[in-house]
Amino acid sequence: MSKLSTLAETLIGSEIVKLGNAINDRIRNGETIYNYTIGDFNSSIFPIPKELEDLIVEEYRNGSTSYPPADGVLDLRKSVSTFLKEWEGLEYDINEIQIASGGRPLIYTLFKAIVDKGDKVIYGVPSWNNNHYVHLTDGEHCLIDCLPENNFMPLPQDVEKHIKGATLICLCSPQNPTGTTLTKESLAKICDLIVAENNSRSADEKKLYLMYDQMYWTLTYGEIEHYNPVSLNPAMKQYTVFIDGISKAFCATGVRVGWSMGPANVIAKMKAILSHVGAWAPMAEQKATAKYLMQTEAIKTFLAAYKKEIEYRLVNIYNGFIALKNKGYAVDAVTPQAAIYLTIKIDLVGKQTAEGTILNNQADVTAYILGEAKIAVVPFYCFGASNNSPWYRLSVGTCKKEDIPIVLSNLEAALVKLK
Repeated sequence: MSKLSTLAETLIGSEIVKLGNAINDRIRNGETIYNYTIGDFNSSIFPIPKELEDLIVEEYRNGSTSYPPADGVLDLRKSVSTFLKEWEGLEYDINEIQIASGGRPLIYTLFKAIVDKGDKVIYGVPSWNNNHYVHLTDGEHCLIDCLPENNFMPLPQDVEKHIKGATLICLCSPQNPTGTTLTKESLAKICDLIVAENNSRSADEKKLYLMYDQMYWTLTYGEIEHYNPVSLNPAMKQYTVFIDGISKAFCATGVRVGWSMGPANVIAKMKAILSHVGAWAPMAEQKATAKYLMQTEAIKTFLAAYKKEIEYRLVNIYNGFIALKNKGYAVDAVTPQAAIYLTIKIDLVGKQTAEGTILNNQADVTAYILGEAKIAVVPFYCFGASNNSPWYRLSVGTCKKEDIPIVLSNLEAALVKLK
């Protein structure tokens, strides 16, 4: 086989997609598996808002099938601007907003607009795909190994160690994969560090930017609040590029409408890159989203019901894991705060199965839980953490409420067989 580019030869495809595809193949072959791997929704459990669905259908019937403008439909950028001001108190003009087909192309174009070969990119692990985007741009990986006692979120002192000379900091809150959030105090201190670092740089030096992925910001539970860098520190507006959209807020992962807002000069370069990539959101979906974002009461009603259902699943599975922990099993879980994810711990390396097989590593543990308990979850090493991390992401977007007792019972039955 002929050799390809260095990038192609060294790039690792999405471990999460690979795992999800393997699980789906087994399900298609008749195996019963409780698949909590992909950060997606079962649309029969979590459909998109009816108002949004009707608007999309209407736009297709009205012939909204042509190419959209490169920066996004004007009405949508206006609606996003209004939506941000009403819901978050953020003020962005239409030339500071870029529309694309979800968050991925926006993250990619932001990296391409900012990161040169060898540039330092700071990010915590576990986190979603930052390691791959740094690889795609040939940047320098500046990893922060985030700890469970900090809810797997980076601390200001961790960021400070790497900040000198860095080009980009990547933060996600609420975070995929952990379902946890940055505290107001931590985010404010990180913002102070970024502003101070930029103030220390000369006019001809590249600035340090913050990519703030808040795709799950509407999904917080209990007393948890979402904070953003620009509201906490207005000086951050010139250094922050947000990643946002409808995918997780409205169970609309397949509708593919996302947006970035940030400094006009950065957004303009992202637009130029996207014009060659062509990852635009479809015209009909853009026009429909523009109208739906203005339906404040409908959105409030949808979010209240949707969040109640997600929180029920997160809390009940969390309680089940804590009950198993209290029985003496080597499992644990982090209190759910946000998003559609629960962080769970399955620490079984060194245990012996009923057949006498030793679970030598975390991959063996993952395979055992899948084979014996029929539970599919994503190990944190798929999110850049070490291969021996006993922590996992459990996504509840496909979880049926009636399956929760079965899943927990299956897990206990698998645990009790180990020596």
